[in-house]
Amino acid sequence: MAEILAHVYRGTLVESLHRGDWVITDGQGRVIHNQGNPTKVTYWRSSAKPFQALPVIESGAYDGFGLNPEELAVMCASHSGEVHHVRAVQSILDKIGLDASYLQCGIHPPVYRPAAEALTAAGSQPSELHSNCSGKHSGMLALCQHYGWDLQTYLDPAHPLQQLTLGVVADVTAVDRDDVIIGVDGCGVPVFGLPLTGMARAWAHLAAPNYQVSGLRRAALAQVADAMRQYPHMVAGTERICTDLMTGYAPKRLLAKMGAEAVYCLGLPLEGWGLALKIEDGNARAIPEILLAILDQVGYPAQGIPELEHYIPLVVRNHRQSVIGKIVPEVHL
Repeated sequence: MAEILAHVYRGTLVESLHRGDWVITDGQGRVIHNQGNPTKVTYWRSSAKPFQALPVIESGAYDGFGLNPEELAVMCASHSGEVHHVRAVQSILDKIGLDASYLQCGIHPPVYRPAAEALTAAGSQPSELHSNCSGKHSGMLALCQHYGWDLQTYLDPAHPLQQLTLGVVADVTAVDRDDVIIGVDGCGVPVFGLPLTGMARAWAHLAAPNYQVSGLRRAALAQVADAMRQYPHMVAGTERICTDLMTGYAPKRLLAKMGAEAVYCLGLPLEGWGLALKIEDGNARAIPEILLAILDQVGYPAQGIPELEHYIPLVVRNHRQSVIGKIVPEVHL
């Protein structure tokens, strides 16, 4: 059963609460800490993106097209549609000989509000490049170009690209590919339903690739992780918890990536651990406070880290921007 992970106060009254499940495992999938059900099955959503990028490296497409770490980081991103994000995605497309019309991720305004306002002020409309998933899709198109696969059907679960990706996901999570539940993500690609323990195991390997992983996979994991650490702003953006966590904890080389519907994963390289979290109601508003409470209890205090101090306490504001409440985590190991 999911447990209460956060209370939301308005004044002195608890107005709402969020239940959820989280687990920390090592690279063998052994549970180190958990709250709620560690084997909760849910969709991995965008917390899977770093692993969806692995075949780009392992196939030789990354080197073959002359891609760079900044572009690799945006392939792992749910980016905010800021100028540097759009520029990086366009650069990938240029290198693989395609344009934005090949992206099938859909269109929405930039997540970062000033970027959306700048587009409007310029009299421009958002394009596929501004989609938070355009980096992932550009990486998928790079694989299609590398192998000569059909570019029009790459969203299809039966497409060789998606079958290759499913195999990677099954391998890094230690979940049999026939047991991975396939759904459709917000950007149209297949999304993977599996236990939190599998997600955490994968993130443990991303954080600290070791002898349990083949040499090629180990090198690809390290390359993805290094790109995310080198360019944390590419992985999310301004005022985003993923970027703030990786920037704030840079000396400890922490990795972080949010997924939709309140999924979150972390990699802790010093311990060789991975963390996977799912908030039951799909509301992500309490995630920063919950994550920081967990991290504090495993030896990663946020106090004194400028990028993170504004999350403690996580306040509730009204439309006048007055503080009228707070979110209080209920985390125990």
